[in-house]
Amino acid sequence: MTAEIRLFTCLTDNFGYLVHDPATKATASIDAPEAGPIIAALEREGWNLTDILITHHHHDHVGGVAELKQKYGCRVVAPHDKTTAIADVDLRAANGDVIKVGSLLARVLETPGHTLDHISYVFDGEKAVFAADTLFSIGCGRVFEGNYPMMWDSLLKLRALPDDFRLYCGHEYTAANVKFALTVESDNPVLKARAEEVTRLRAANKPTIPTLLGEEKKANVFLRADDPAVAAKLHMKGADGAQVFGELRERKNKS
Repeated sequence: MTAEIRLFTCLTDNFGYLVHDPATKATASIDAPEAGPIIAALEREGWNLTDILITHHHHDHVGGVAELKQKYGCRVVAPHDKTTAIADVDLRAANGDVIKVGSLLARVLETPGHTLDHISYVFDGEKAVFAADTLFSIGCGRVFEGNYPMMWDSLLKLRALPDDFRLYCGHEYTAANVKFALTVESDNPVLKARAEEVTRLRAANKPTIPTLLGEEKKANVFLRADDPAVAAKLHMKGADGAQVFGELRERKNKS
């Protein structure tokens, strides 16, 4: 039996996620933006929290850890970088490690750039990737601690996953990302279709996540910074992917 995944909102625009294994009743929270909505979701489903899988140290992803740990006695898995302040960590995870949540397997990808410690969790059996603040639908995270080549390399790791994987990201930023992306690629038919879909979803107060990676690869300009057509639109003919990505990210920062 495959995992059950529940999505809900936390804080202002964070997503909360629960990944439940029906076979063993284990349940993981991907990050812990705040405890209240996570507890409410667990109680609504009748699930018990066994694990918290943390992607990076920013407070809007770890603010609920201490309260959840106290309430459930759950295991807290965090990036291996011990220089960051994350409470109550039981296990450190590095690139290539496999974390068990009951009978489910989460493969760790190091995806630094937004922060130096950022990791993503890939559930190959579920065809799902939880990329937090590295990759958003039609966008990517700001580069706070790393540099543009580092972030580009992280995006390439995520882009290499199969097209039929579903992307679960950290925030509901899709509408703003679409608005920016259209300033670069107003003639991209897949992007334009996604823009219409996002408008419908948000008007109905529905989340724009998850989205298929295959569609993101066509519509998300940040994932195609090595496409000569994208470089040409930025008047950067001949530039490599990391340089084009840096220019895109700079423009997004100012948008």
